[in-house]
Amino acid sequence: MSNLCPKFEKAMQLLSKRWVGLVLSELLDGTKRFSEMEADLPISGRLLSDRLKMLEKEGIVRRDYSEFPVRIEYSLTEKGKSMQPVITEIQHWADNWITPEEVEEKIN
Repeated sequence: MSNLCPKFEKAMQLLSKRWVGLVLSELLDGTKRFSEMEADLPISGRLLSDRLKMLEKEGIVRRDYSEFPVRIEYSLTEKGKSMQPVITEIQHWADNWITPEEVEEKIN
């Protein structure tokens, strides 16, 4: 029980980093190239790169290389795939409890 709080806090810090949820959601749909994610997500390439590096360091995302043509793709590891139920439940909660007005307040 003594390790519950630090582990929970670490998980919440990871998930609460800006754009991590969107990056994870994007990769839950399958392997993606950087350019695909950059086109699909409303974040800069630099920030996307930073988030992918962080998630790779955490063992949640991996980079796959193909040799010809040279191509880098990103996908979730088993650790990352196991977050699918968490992301889904957060989305369900948001759909039920976050109002359009609250979203507007956040944007403005």
